[in-house]
Amino acid sequence: MKFTILGSILISIVGMSYNSIWSQIAISKEEYQKRRVALRQSMPENSVAVFFSSPIRNRANDVDYPYHPDPSLNYLSGWKEPHAVLMIFKNPQQDSLGSFSEQLYVREKNAYEELWNGGIVGVDAAQEASGVERVLDRSTFKTSKLNLDAFDTVLIYEFTNDVRDNKYDKNDLYDLQAYFKTKIHYPSKFDATRYRLYQKIRTVEPENISILQSEISRWVNRNPSLNDDALLQDFLKLPKGGQEEELKMQSAFLVREMNFDVDRLPKLMASLREQKSLKEIQLLKKAVAISVAGQIEVMKAMHPDMSEREIQGIHEFVYKKFGAAHVGYPSIVGAGANACVLHYSHNELPEVENQMVLMDLGAEYKGYTADVTRTIPANGKFSKAQRQLYEVVYRAQEKAIQAARIGTSFKKITETAYSEVQQGLLDLGIIKEASEFRRYLPHGVSHHIGLDVHDPGQYKSLEENMVITIEPGIYIPKNSPCDPKWWNIGIRIEDDILITKNGPDNLSAAAPRLWSDIEAMMQQKSPLDDWELPEIEN
Repeated sequence: MKFTILGSILISIVGMSYNSIWSQIAISKEEYQKRRVALRQSMPENSVAVFFSSPIRNRANDVDYPYHPDPSLNYLSGWKEPHAVLMIFKNPQQDSLGSFSEQLYVREKNAYEELWNGGIVGVDAAQEASGVERVLDRSTFKTSKLNLDAFDTVLIYEFTNDVRDNKYDKNDLYDLQAYFKTKIHYPSKFDATRYRLYQKIRTVEPENISILQSEISRWVNRNPSLNDDALLQDFLKLPKGGQEEELKMQSAFLVREMNFDVDRLPKLMASLREQKSLKEIQLLKKAVAISVAGQIEVMKAMHPDMSEREIQGIHEFVYKKFGAAHVGYPSIVGAGANACVLHYSHNELPEVENQMVLMDLGAEYKGYTADVTRTIPANGKFSKAQRQLYEVVYRAQEKAIQAARIGTSFKKITETAYSEVQQGLLDLGIIKEASEFRRYLPHGVSHHIGLDVHDPGQYKSLEENMVITIEPGIYIPKNSPCDPKWWNIGIRIEDDILITKNGPDNLSAAAPRLWSDIEAMMQQKSPLDDWELPEIEN
């Protein structure tokens, strides 16, 4: 089989030439600049927002995973290299070089490093590449005279513990973060939950004390170590209408050197990222179209002798064919009982046999990821039980998609899908009480997609140009309290929906969803039918 044969077939599926339509899609420097301006406008007075690049994550020994840029840093600047820091200032700053409102610190050129790992943009070309007004060598981040204590608020994301220290590089991400932590007085054993509660006590109004007490009580129940915190325990014992001022002063004292905030920046970025620009929508449409092509080709190629990993391979081959460098998340291909494991990604069953196969995969194109799921019978025909369950999920998804309109809440979409699944399970006798449906549908049914497969957002009401998933499911593992004929059937249908003024636009609709359309597609000939590989002895 020649690659060009499969490529021409895939192009005919979607009815367009990918190269001619999408080859020029790119986020412009002007758009990145507008995003930084929008963030700056939302920041509090006399504040600075600081973004670090993602760490290089080690796979084993001297082999690292392919580098994945930090989504927020990427969103604001398009910067995709490691060991970088972006600073955005609410108010213009002044130093010996002049006035500035944003700075990006990046790696220097290094011929030896580039010999092994490829080109580095370098300081001189970084401004043109990122559009940030001032770009500096990363080593100067540690010698900067910028006084972070002078800001009312330093906006950051909470630090994680997955950053390795390269002993041969004194300006790697580990060292940049370590230096920054000293400058903002970041505790060595920072407890974000405790910090947040102290801040809330410090600013609580008398009429909200009982509400905050309830919140603190919930956190203490989740985290028993908080039982040893004298301030929290004293606040929980606080009588109505009295003595809160002393506790507010104590909490202010405990955070007196902490002018950093780990909560506000994620919320500001979520607000910015939940509605997509025209270019982002174009990139998402391509990622979705590639994912749809993968689903269609697998439907045509599927047979009971296939392995889960072989099915995964076809999907991901299609992604590579159309220029998707990565998957947006670990591919999920689960047959039978494996389909009842929500995030199953081992994909190691040697033969899927005559079972339902759940395929949850998404191509990542230029950083933007799709998220499309289809569940199909490996032998090309739904059994009666499989079809009955499938139709419940399909109806739930259809109603939820139709509800996905401007102004609708995420809660309403979820309730719409839940109600249909609940009634369907009752009608089939799988549950006896309505409340039991959550046994078989334990997850939510919608999330944003974008630079992250679970893109940040406020998750309140839908607005124009949001792109969300709608993904109800039913999962009935073995030994569930119902007729055994339902056991080991897991079904999820997931589509990527663009919210428009004219209603929901299903970007992944070309991948068949109706059971009859799936069966018809599975009867079509696959170019893989004629692809014979040599035998390899065990």
